[in-house]
Amino acid sequence: MNVFLWIAQAVLAALFAMSGLAKVAQPKAKLVGKYQWMEDFSQGAVRFIGLVEVLGALGVILPGATGIAPVLTPVAASGFAVLLVLAAALHIRRKEPSALGITGFLLALSVLVAWGRFGPYHW
Repeated sequence: MNVFLWIAQAVLAALFAMSGLAKVAQPKAKLVGKYQWMEDFSQGAVRFIGLVEVLGALGVILPGATGIAPVLTPVAASGFAVLLVLAAALHIRRKEPSALGITGFLLALSVLVAWGRFGPYHW
């Protein structure tokens, strides 16, 4: 199970890092075509969301990999779970069911990592 959790952490980190870096580095106008929900948010809010995603990506990998404050890994995964519940609510409100698949998948991975690292497979 430990190997599976590491794989889940790597998937979460990779996907959130890519998504977050795009939101931090590119102007909102360029991303609106890919992320329709951005129409409802300011450039600052989009960059903040991107920064949270990048920090979370670091948080699900680095503490466990370095052994420094490894409790931060399930905390980061829990933060992703909260972010994803909010994202799901936004997609439901905006009537964007196509976005719920990946959101649900990432939510399941986040909850699994949080459960595993807080509980039976902690460091």
